[in-house]
Amino acid sequence: MVVSTGSKNLGDLVDKNDNTEYIEDGKNLQSFRAKLEHSHNAFGAEFKDKEGLTLKLDKHGVPLSPQPSDDPEDPLNWSGLYRTFILIQVSILSALGTYNTAIINPAYNQLSEQFGVSIVTASYQTTVVIAVNGLGPFLFIPFAHVYGRRPVYLFTTFIGAASALGCAYAQNFSQLVGLRILNGIFPVGAALGVATANDLFCLHERGRALGVYTVLSTTGAHFAPIPGGLIGQFLGWQWIFKFAAITNSFCLLFTFFFLPETLYIRGQTIDAVKDFNSTPNNSFRRYWRRMNLGKRYAGRKLRISDFFWPYVKMIRYPSVVFPAIYYGTQYGLGSTLPAVTVSHIFAQEFGWDTLQIGLAYGTALLIGAFLGETAGGWVVDSIMNRARRKALTGPSAPSEIRLRAIWTGEIIVPIGLLWYGFSIQFRAPWIVPIIGMGVACFGVQCITTVIADCHLTKSAEVAQVFNFVRQEIGMTFAFYAIVLGEAIGGYHLLFIFFACVGSILAFIPILVLMWKGEAIRAAEQRVFAD
Repeated sequence: MVVSTGSKNLGDLVDKNDNTEYIEDGKNLQSFRAKLEHSHNAFGAEFKDKEGLTLKLDKHGVPLSPQPSDDPEDPLNWSGLYRTFILIQVSILSALGTYNTAIINPAYNQLSEQFGVSIVTASYQTTVVIAVNGLGPFLFIPFAHVYGRRPVYLFTTFIGAASALGCAYAQNFSQLVGLRILNGIFPVGAALGVATANDLFCLHERGRALGVYTVLSTTGAHFAPIPGGLIGQFLGWQWIFKFAAITNSFCLLFTFFFLPETLYIRGQTIDAVKDFNSTPNNSFRRYWRRMNLGKRYAGRKLRISDFFWPYVKMIRYPSVVFPAIYYGTQYGLGSTLPAVTVSHIFAQEFGWDTLQIGLAYGTALLIGAFLGETAGGWVVDSIMNRARRKALTGPSAPSEIRLRAIWTGEIIVPIGLLWYGFSIQFRAPWIVPIIGMGVACFGVQCITTVIADCHLTKSAEVAQVFNFVRQEIGMTFAFYAIVLGEAIGGYHLLFIFFACVGSILAFIPILVLMWKGEAIRAAEQRVFAD
């Protein structure tokens, strides 16, 4: 990472392989400050060493991490409005994955009648999509690191559109399941979107950026039942898939013309600046350079080990695995479980049709998600900003401090689950379980904002570990939730069980991280030093 005043390199002062963690860690930051002199300028403040090295600072006076280069084409140097525009595009592409998964959920009864299977069996075509959603990014993330983000987004979105259209013409249930598997393999935004956000934003901006990304990307599953129920009621289940294909196709065209490449190698700053200065200041030329699909990155090669070794390394770290298991469990209970069971439960208990199911549960999850993200994002940013200010003069600011924000969701999710289960069992008016569903989703969204940032330099791999655990836990519910609830004596007992699993068993490792997280990370670095 080059910061240009003369030939100085930031790597002379910090670890070249992990300078993000170096700057965020308060103890290291104190050592870092000891090597620098503090001065003020019109921007606010900057750090300089005695040989003239200048470091750009954020509004709190903390060195930016990563340090933007002097190249105008460095994504960190693009305008805030343009970076936000790109972030929203990437978030919507990520949302397409869960949107494609959930849009058919209100129409399980139609699939049941069409293919001669039970409603529970009809839900399995959603279950397989959830499962393979967690597998696809293992294939595509290595390509994105070598050939860029843009080609991967375009290719996977094209396959998503084509396979969604194919689902509309399935002649039997086996064909539908096969096409749904193909449709589920290709959404890559759930993991690659985090890496793209990190391409665009410095460390102090990522909390808010990831908040926007998270709420938009998870909204796909919450919004999808609304058009799905409406279209299914009046046009039939085939047009649900056709509409999904149309949506994917529109996003594909928009991405082709407006999503630039964000992968940037900062070690080549001097050559990049010379190249930029030698290029005529032409808006079309600049646009073409950003949209070019044939760009190559020197020194980056695709290896077989790239498809599995980065993830093997990630799952060795308790600081990654523990939050992933907790997040996956709570997300599955508060978001996935309603998606795969609501059609059966509400048709049985209230006699609802496709439209009513889609509108009610889609609206509940959508409102819960937006409110939860607003609350969770504010809590996370407040905690981290306060900790980073303290790190300048006092104790360190370990990454685990972000885990404090989990308490909001930890309390609210079981309340929503119990609310939902008891109201269904004791035949409360339909609005009561719908509110319970929204409350649980509110809590889940608070938890979702807590992104594991112990290994920010490998953000795509960490995000994929989270995505994989979430999807593979979530895919199991359709197989046993309804049957188990009936077998043990009611939905109230079922949701007591789920609340205990998510908020007690899965939460114990999080308490360990809150207590000894910094020591665990230090041990990880000693044992697993790469």
